[in-house]
Amino acid sequence: MTFVLLPAVDVAGGLVARRSSGDGSPLAAALAWQADGADWIHLVDLDAAFKRGSNLDLLRSVVDRLDLAVEVAGGITDADSLGRALSTGCDRVVLATTALDDRAWCSRVIAEHGGRVAVALDVRVVEQADGSVAHRLVARGATHDSGDLWEAIDWLDEAGCARYIVTDVRSDGMLAGPNLELCRAVAAATATPVVVSGGISSIDDLTVLVDLAATGSTIEGAIVGRALHDGRFTLRDALAVTTRGSGRAGWSSSPSR
Repeated sequence: MTFVLLPAVDVAGGLVARRSSGDGSPLAAALAWQADGADWIHLVDLDAAFKRGSNLDLLRSVVDRLDLAVEVAGGITDADSLGRALSTGCDRVVLATTALDDRAWCSRVIAEHGGRVAVALDVRVVEQADGSVAHRLVARGATHDSGDLWEAIDWLDEAGCARYIVTDVRSDGMLAGPNLELCRAVAAATATPVVVSGGISSIDDLTVLVDLAATGSTIEGAIVGRALHDGRFTLRDALAVTTRGSGRAGWSSSPSR
């Protein structure tokens, strides 16, 4: 079994967002996760994601100083933003959910960059008047709906998408646990690897996800941010859970710099 944990460094205004300790330096946070044994860092430009600025030079300097793999996200919706993200020298970029509005472009990017591209599926679960449930793609910071989750997965699978990052937008940053029902449903709907993001608050949350991965589910990893920054558990303790029975975890197919 291989399960990969990606500690997140969310950057806003040049500092780590929602930090509860430390000096706010994104580089210091990333170096700390590296020292504690992380294989990957999930590095997010929140200002780019919310269209209020850019931390590109800072992200580039962080990537340059690290000796582990880095996944860059935040506002990657078109050729210019993709080029900027790739220019950091990162190992993988995450296309924003709103990028799915341009299917032709997304398909070209997936075909060209393969495993260096993941797609963010930011999901809002909506209860309908008839009692049914809809799963809509509504990116954080977006002002519009980007379509039905299941229909998007169908065409992204056909396009050859290498990896999905799935977030219930209501749980992100809330420390209330991930939406396990959504995670299971997405994993059952696709053979493409799924990374869970949002809501993870405890070692128990990670244990459930690791156990799901061990059953043959396409869930292969998790992004953890606020819980680590708030000290709810240490990265070393988390890695002890996520790597059990598999040695040091890591995506064998992941690119390296």
